[in-house]
Amino acid sequence: MAGCITIVGLGPGDYQRIPTEIRRLLLDPDTRVLVRTLEHPAARHLSELRVVESGDDLYESAETFDAVYRQLAERVMEIAAIQPVIFAVPGSPFVGERTPGLIRSYAAEAGVQVEVLGGESFLDLVLDAVGVDPIGDGLLVLNAHQLPDPLLLQHPTIITQVDVPLVLTDVRETLARLLAPDTPVTVLTELGTAQARVETVALEDLAEGHAGLRTSLFLAAPQVGVPGLIATMRRLRADCPWDREQTHHSLVRNLVEETYELVEALSRLPVEAPGGEPDFVAYHEVEDELGDVLLQVLFHSTMAGEAGAFDIEDIAERLREKLVRRHPHVFGEVEAATARDVLHNWEKIKQDEKQRSSLMDDVPAGLPGMERAAKVQRRATTVGFDWEGPAQVMEKVREEVTELEAVLGNRVEAEHELGDLLFSAVNLARHLHIDPEVALRRAVDRFGSRFRWMEQSGDLAPKSPGELNELWEAAKADQADFPENRSDHG
Repeated sequence: MAGCITIVGLGPGDYQRIPTEIRRLLLDPDTRVLVRTLEHPAARHLSELRVVESGDDLYESAETFDAVYRQLAERVMEIAAIQPVIFAVPGSPFVGERTPGLIRSYAAEAGVQVEVLGGESFLDLVLDAVGVDPIGDGLLVLNAHQLPDPLLLQHPTIITQVDVPLVLTDVRETLARLLAPDTPVTVLTELGTAQARVETVALEDLAEGHAGLRTSLFLAAPQVGVPGLIATMRRLRADCPWDREQTHHSLVRNLVEETYELVEALSRLPVEAPGGEPDFVAYHEVEDELGDVLLQVLFHSTMAGEAGAFDIEDIAERLREKLVRRHPHVFGEVEAATARDVLHNWEKIKQDEKQRSSLMDDVPAGLPGMERAAKVQRRATTVGFDWEGPAQVMEKVREEVTELEAVLGNRVEAEHELGDLLFSAVNLARHLHIDPEVALRRAVDRFGSRFRWMEQSGDLAPKSPGELNELWEAAKADQADFPENRSDHG
């Protein structure tokens, strides 16, 4: 006949640590006992006292851990259909165990009674060994096989399941991106047994030999990365005289300057980036400039927090909601097969949100002319108002050049036609998938480099236009092998 299911924890170590009541249940000869694995001191000891079954065969045959947990739960249900069964897991059924939850779900559907008896968790022993109060000090518990990205270290941290050398190496390299090489890391192995070992080493000294089936790491990490940056900004705002004096308006110039410096750094990346061979020197500069822009965001959000308006968490959440709302083809049921479909949906949603009467509304008048031209063009394309390709735009550019040539003697008309020519040039850049601002910056850089080359030949003032042109051509020839100049025919 059918039996009930009892889920018990074997504790973190030796058999003697299991509570007396649970040991009595485990030794009941009328109950079948299934342990998740025999790779545990208490489970091995129990197998010497009575016949037990284990799920170790599933770890060898199943393709994923999820499959192991599902098949274990199904095996428990098959046994329960015949007689009472105890399913025993290392540690506590409530900590780091997926199968108990599946069993309870399956049992509820089948009308089978389930009782869960908690056991001592390895976390209890770790906290005792390192002297941390998880409430007073805070606590972060991570699975070494699934480290989060980003890794937000701001509380005492326990990293569990550091079971094989490859996983330990991955953990060490991930931590090394944020922490100094000499950061103390406590290695805890075989807790709850006579072989228990607690050793503190430098992060850089974590070695393959420290990995093991029952190994955990502990570090009292300082606030680093994103949490550390936020804390540092708040400290500066409180304690630095210069930072304390700033206002939203006083920092506008800094934001603009840092943004242009970022644009400059981005322009040095290869055109196909992030595709192609990465230029890590250029990326290092981009990383630095992105940090400077992020500082401005944090500065303004910190001051807004002081005013009770919002903080960086509010910014992040509002942005997340906006991204979800404007990507219904990803997070909803809307179809968007092409990038143009995505842009059309984006602008339509944005127009509804902002209650715009025209796609041309709220394009910032303060944008640089080239970027403003590109923005209004992009908006027009969302309803299909666009050239078919660069060839047609090139014809328009030629047409605008002709019209400009015809009015060179009239400043007012020339300004009008030159504006049309520049607008068409931006259109051409867009169809060629080239950022016109980046292209112009690179052209300016080339001009400056060639002009400096000319200046090195001596005083330019006495030279005739013909001589200056010869020097210019020589400068172009001398710098023809530079990556920036290989595609230049100007």
